[in-house]
Formats: sequence, structure tokens, C-alpha cells
Amino acid sequence: MQQLVERFRNQVFGLCFRMLGQRQDAEDATQETLLRMLRSLGRWDPARDFEPWLLAIAGNRCRTALASRMNRPKPQEIIEPVADHRDNDHQRALLAEEVARALDRIRDEYRQAFLLFHEQQLSYQEIAAALDCPVGTAKTWVHRARQGLIAQLSQRGVVEERRNEVRRVSS
Repeated sequence: MQQLVERFRNQVFGLCFRMLGQRQDAEDATQETLLRMLRSLGRWDPARDFEPWLLAIAGNRCRTALASRMNRPKPQEIIEPVADHRDNDHQRALLAEEVARALDRIRDEYRQAFLLFHEQQLSYQEIAAALDCPVGTAKTWVHRARQGLIAQLSQRGVVEERRNEVRRVSS
């Protein structure tokens, strides 16, 4: 079986890379393809050519990855950029602590949806599946988490809340 994987790995990777255009995604799709091939060998019809069968699996994995990529929300523009304080590690640490404290104060399902969306960059569909809830509920939870986070940070004086915008309070 290892010989089979070694023989077709580069060919599968080449197809995946051309379809996906990103090395990491192509590596993931290649690995999934080869795993599916190994699991499905018992169902392969020896009357069919092996290579087209394998490349069809790879093509399906790539189309699934592309569809998943399309379902991911696009990054939102920042209305007003926040000042960059890279030279001040202490301020960044304090802000991170305030955000963590504020996240701890919002409902668990809101926090979980928020983190899946913003840290893991999952789509709303993926969040709904992970949290076993409807897509609309996942969207609502992410939105409410944002509102709760802003409210908590405003209460503590970390950000200044204005109509439809949030600004960081400068120190």
C-alpha cells in the first residue's frame, strides 16, 4: 500500500495544487485523497483504470475545499484603524487581559461561537455544525458576543462606544 501511495502522491498533489492554488490546502487535500483511496480500495472496480478513479477522488476533495473556502466569511474592514503599539508589550498584554476578562463574562455559547468565527475562522455553517444549532443561531451568537464584548470593554473604559463604531481609549 505504501508503494501505491508513493507512486501517486506527487501526481495527486500536482492536481490539488493546480486546483487550489495554495500549498497548504493542496497538501491537506492530497492527504485526504490518499486516505480515502486506502479506505475505498475494497470498493474499487479493477475493470476501471486506477489513475482516473484516484484523480476523481482528488478532484472531489478539491471541489469540497473550494466550496468550503467560498462559505467562509470575508474579513471585515476596520472602520478606523487602531494605533499600533508594537513597541509597548505591556499595553498589548493589558489589552489582551481585558479582552479575555470580557470574553469570560459573556454566555458560553456566544463566546464559543465568537472564538470559532474569529480565531478559527470557521464559516457560519461550520460553526452551526460544531455547536449543533441552526446557521441563523450561530450568526446571532457571534453578533451577540461582539455586542457583549464591546459592552464589557466599554464598562471598563478600555474602548469608547459610539453609535455604530468602537474606538480604543488611548492611554
